[in-house]
Amino acid sequence: MPRSSLTSAVVGLAALTFVTAACAPADSTGDAKASTSATGTAACAKDKLKLTKPGRLTVATDKPAFEPWFKNDDPSNGQGFESAVAYAVANRLGFAKNEVTWTTESFDSSYAPGPKKFDFDINQISITPERRKAVTFSDGYYDVAQAVVAADGGKYAGVTSVNELKNARIAVQVGTTALQAVRKQIQPATQPQVFNNQIDTINALKNKQVDVVVLDLPTAFYVTAAQVKNSKIVGQLPRSADGTEQFGLLLQRGNPLAGCLNVAIGQLKSSGELARIQDQWLTSSAGAAVLK
Repeated sequence: MPRSSLTSAVVGLAALTFVTAACAPADSTGDAKASTSATGTAACAKDKLKLTKPGRLTVATDKPAFEPWFKNDDPSNGQGFESAVAYAVANRLGFAKNEVTWTTESFDSSYAPGPKKFDFDINQISITPERRKAVTFSDGYYDVAQAVVAADGGKYAGVTSVNELKNARIAVQVGTTALQAVRKQIQPATQPQVFNNQIDTINALKNKQVDVVVLDLPTAFYVTAAQVKNSKIVGQLPRSADGTEQFGLLLQRGNPLAGCLNVAIGQLKSSGELARIQDQWLTSSAGAAVLK
């Protein structure tokens, strides 16, 4: 999703607008409200942030942490799209790299109701109305497409339409929007096989327990390049009628830090930095045909 760079004047104006508008408490939908209050700038100052550990930003993700989102299963190295995004957000909030602490949180427990042991979680978590009932999300930092991966040369390697997948044995990870996409868009004749984590989902394809797996497009590129020999991306699922799916930073419901995260994300977008991070780590995630 390359974005053109704006002039410095527009960037400055956009940053000021976000700073004065976005640092506000969460509303009833679980997301941060915009506010025109001039107190927003002070509220987002590093020493004013309400954090899990004073003076440190605690960021959560799952383990193992997969490429291309993270590199070498080490979120703290700043490599991989989501690690780079986390540190870019932290920097905008005034935190040095050594002031960021990483903690482990499983994907399906991240959006469960209740207190959180982190300031925000970054783990390819799509913003959905159901999840918003239990947690708060930042603005989206990545537009998501779901993709279908099959064995190269297999029965489903050459399909060009969603309808041709009706009789396929499909694997997905529990709690993901890929599962929702399979049920709503493919509507297979038999229920998809649901696995607790991504490793088991990928192994099901390796071991020929299933015909295809459905997951987000950048992960699909990594699966075919490094995890499952002789596999291919069949194509992307069409965009749903609900609109563009987005990943967001996840917080405990009502956490006012969400507004300040929106300030940071807005600045990363308007400056072009977010686009550059995406180009660096997700450049292979383009060109997959959309299934009809």
